[in-house]
Amino acid sequence: MGAADIVPGVSGGTIAFITGVYFRLLEAISAAPGAFFRHLLKGQLSGFWRAIDGNFLVTLLAGILTSVVSLASLITWLLAEHTVLIWSFFFGLILASVGHIGLQVRRFSPALLIPLVVGIAVAWWVTTLPASELAPTGLTFLGAGALAICAMILPGVSGSFLLLIIGMYEPILVAIKDFQVVHLGLFLVGCVAGLLSAAKLITLAFRHFHDTVLAVLTGFMLGALTKVWPWQETLTWRTNSAGEQVPVSQMPVSPETWTALYQQDAQVFLAVAMAFSGFALVVILDMVGRRSHNISSGSITK
Repeated sequence: MGAADIVPGVSGGTIAFITGVYFRLLEAISAAPGAFFRHLLKGQLSGFWRAIDGNFLVTLLAGILTSVVSLASLITWLLAEHTVLIWSFFFGLILASVGHIGLQVRRFSPALLIPLVVGIAVAWWVTTLPASELAPTGLTFLGAGALAICAMILPGVSGSFLLLIIGMYEPILVAIKDFQVVHLGLFLVGCVAGLLSAAKLITLAFRHFHDTVLAVLTGFMLGALTKVWPWQETLTWRTNSAGEQVPVSQMPVSPETWTALYQQDAQVFLAVAMAFSGFALVVILDMVGRRSHNISSGSITK
């Protein structure tokens, strides 16, 4: 989840869904406010820990933080130096995730086409928004944390891409690499506030509108595929705070057009191989998730 959350266009919530821990994560987060008042304020630490599924949350958080800290620089370098190949990998990953999440619908009906189309339209609109650049103040780090975490726990919605749109993606990566404690602390506070407020709503939505929510999320992922298409024509540029030229708006084009525009090898064969690798990774994660779920169910039954 941490590795996915670093990349604009890829959702950590998708990885959680694929591996079968998504609903357990939502339930643990949703239980936290109530457990705080029922147990923690009364000094019942063990009861609080059990109520929030503490061992699970700590293990998951440790994996996310380890991945973010260790891979932030690598992902940044890959996106800069091997753009086509890394985006091809993510394209395959998300394409397979579309099928995975879509197949979780319990009862298919023509009415689900409406939320599906809405999800596609919203995601496409978001991916066409031009990137801006906010001043990296304490308040913007706080707000960015709340916004990003709400998106990160939704399959198909990329929190890092929303950070990119509001211009906070680069400042947060810099804060991680330079270990800027104050800014990271404010970002974390924003994440916690956003997480606690959003998790309950998402849980209720799934409980009462399961198939509709999945149709919307499937639409989100389909609409977001244009953002992770490996060959993009940059339409406008901007100068960031470091004086570097970075893309503002891009449009997907064919490999042939991309080659003609930039006079570079489109690496079609390698790109297809990377896309298949991403697709295969989702299939493997799905198999592991199902196996873990079956083992857990068997243990509970016994």
